[in-house]
Amino acid sequence: MKSIFNSNTTAEIVNRINKLSSDSHPLWGKMNAAQMLAHCNVTYELVYEDKHPKPNAFIRTILKLFVKNIVISEKPFKKNSQTAPAFIIKDSRDFDVEKTRLINHIQKTQELGEDHFHNKVSHSFGALTKTEWNNMFYKHLDHHLSQFGV
Repeated sequence: MKSIFNSNTTAEIVNRINKLSSDSHPLWGKMNAAQMLAHCNVTYELVYEDKHPKPNAFIRTILKLFVKNIVISEKPFKKNSQTAPAFIIKDSRDFDVEKTRLINHIQKTQELGEDHFHNKVSHSFGALTKTEWNNMFYKHLDHHLSQFGV
């Protein structure tokens, strides 16, 4: 899997994001382009902002047992798969604001580098290796950019 911590991969992802417009339509799913960008931002909000409540011990255990391996593996996500409540974006969002936020998050992640993330504790899954963090970041972005044909 490509590394989100690599500047070339980051540039590729940013270029794909820049091909989107507020009028871009998904090949599957219900989100519009602005909602998809906001949805992708949630991953980074969980890392960089204290915006979302942490799951309690019971929910964390369930997430580790049943969700973690789906999220951190190299196996691509299935189309129209379920997502956690924090990731569901139903309200309208400003495309340009969400796009700028996502690009800034991606660039910050790349600049911090894989060593910053190695054994860093995830909001939902506990400590993850740098490879697991990368898989989670890159796979999610790739999935949704592919959803919009870029």
